[in-house]
Amino acid sequence: MADIPDELVRLERSAEAERAKLAGLCGAEYDAQWQAWRRAAEAFQAAVTEQSAREGMSRYELEQAVKRAVRRAEEDPAR
Repeated sequence: MADIPDELVRLERSAEAERAKLAGLCGAEYDAQWQAWRRAAEAFQAAVTEQSAREGMSRYELEQAVKRAVRRAEEDPAR
């Protein structure tokens, strides 16, 4: 796979950060945070769709490559 655009990595990290904030919330706080996560996830998904169409590549493969890249960067003990 070609280089993964930094913007896609940034959007996926943002979505994951919003998802992580759901832990321990309930009620109205949970609902508000869930909406924040949803907006971030939708932005990531839209960017993946646009990039894959522009590059003529599999949307699924691009999404999975971005997710792998984000997980690898987060697991890097040198960071």
